Amino acid sequence: MSPTHKAPTALPTLAELESDELAVEVEVRDLAFPTDLHRQRLDRALVTLLPEFSRNHLKHMIEEGCVSVGEQVVTKVAHLVKAFDSCQVRLQPTDMSQAFVPQDLPLDVVFEDEHLRVIHKPVGMVVHPAPGNWSGTLLNGLLFLDAGLKLIPRAGIVHRLDKDTSGLMVTARTRPAMDALVHMIAARQVHREYLAIAHRPWRGALLREVDAPIGRDSRQRLRMAVVDLAKQSGKTAHTSLRCLDSQELGCLVHCTLHTGRTHQIRVHMSSIGHPLLADTLYGGSHAANLQRQALHAYKLGFIHPMTGEFLQFHRPLPDDMQQALSDWGLSEVLS
Repeated sequence: MSPTHKAPTALPTLAELESDELAVEVEVRDLAFPTDLHRQRLDRALVTLLPEFSRNHLKHMIEEGCVSVGEQVVTKVAHLVKAFDSCQVRLQPTDMSQAFVPQDLPLDVVFEDEHLRVIHKPVGMVVHPAPGNWSGTLLNGLLFLDAGLKLIPRAGIVHRLDKDTSGLMVTARTRPAMDALVHMIAARQVHREYLAIAHRPWRGALLREVDAPIGRDSRQRLRMAVVDLAKQSGKTAHTSLRCLDSQELGCLVHCTLHTGRTHQIRVHMSSIGHPLLADTLYGGSHAANLQRQALHAYKLGFIHPMTGEFLQFHRPLPDDMQQALSDWGLSEVLS
C-alpha cells in the first residue's frame, strides 16, 4: 500500500513535535468537548472551542488530517462529537498567516519621503495578498522596504490597481499620512488618469462622460457590470473618456476616474461598446500580441497630505502597450 493510502493514525504529541525541526511552525491544542457540544458537528464544535479561527479554516484543517478525536484522525467535518471526548488539533500556519511578510521584490519607487511613497506597479503584480496570490504582492515588497509598515493597516496601501493593470500608485508610510490619503481619495482629491487601448474605431464626440452605476454582475459573480440602482445594489461611478486616436481596429482612449469602483474603466468602456484589448472578462479579445488588458495608470497627482506641496507623476506606456499601438497604427498624443 502506498503512503498516500495508509490508514489515518493519531496525531503526534507535542513532545514528539518538539523533537522535529518543524516544531517551531506548529502548535498543538489539546481540547475536550463539553456537554453542551454533545452530538455537534466537528467543525461547529471546533469553532466554539477555537473562536480565533474561521469555520472555513477549521474545515480545511479537518480535511487535511490535522484533527484527531480520541486516538483517531478525523477528516469528516460532519463527524458528531461526544461529550468529554478528547481532541487534538495541529494548528499549522495558514497561507494567510504567512502572507504578511517582507519580500525583496523589484519595486520601481518613483518618489518617497518620510510620509509616503509612490510606486510604479508592473503588470502581473497583485496589490494585496489573497487566495492564489499569498506572496509576491506589492504589500510584501513594501514591508521589505519599510519594516515599520507592519504597524499600519494594509502596509499603507490606500488604493489598488488590478493585477494586470500597470501604473502609478501612492502608498502611505505613516498612519497620519494614510488617514489623510484615504480621506483625500474619498473626497476625489487624488487625480488619477489612465491610457487604454480598446476595440473598434471611436464614433461620435471625442470627449464622453460615462456616469453609470456599477455593481456585481448578477449572472457572473466574478464580473462587475453597469446596474440599475432601483433594481440592484451598486455604487455610482463616473469616468471621463477622451479619444486620442482611432483607426480601423481600435482606439486609444484617455480615461479620468472621478470615482474608484472595482474594474470601473473596464466596465464603462465595455458598456459603451469599446472593451479593452485583451480584456476577455469584459468582452475584449487577444490581439497585437497583448496578453493582458490594455490599461495603464500613467498620471497621478495630489496635494501632499503633510507638506501641502502639489505632486504630479507620469509614467509612459509600458513596452507591450507601445507595441500594440504600433501594430494597430495608433499614435499617442498627450497634452
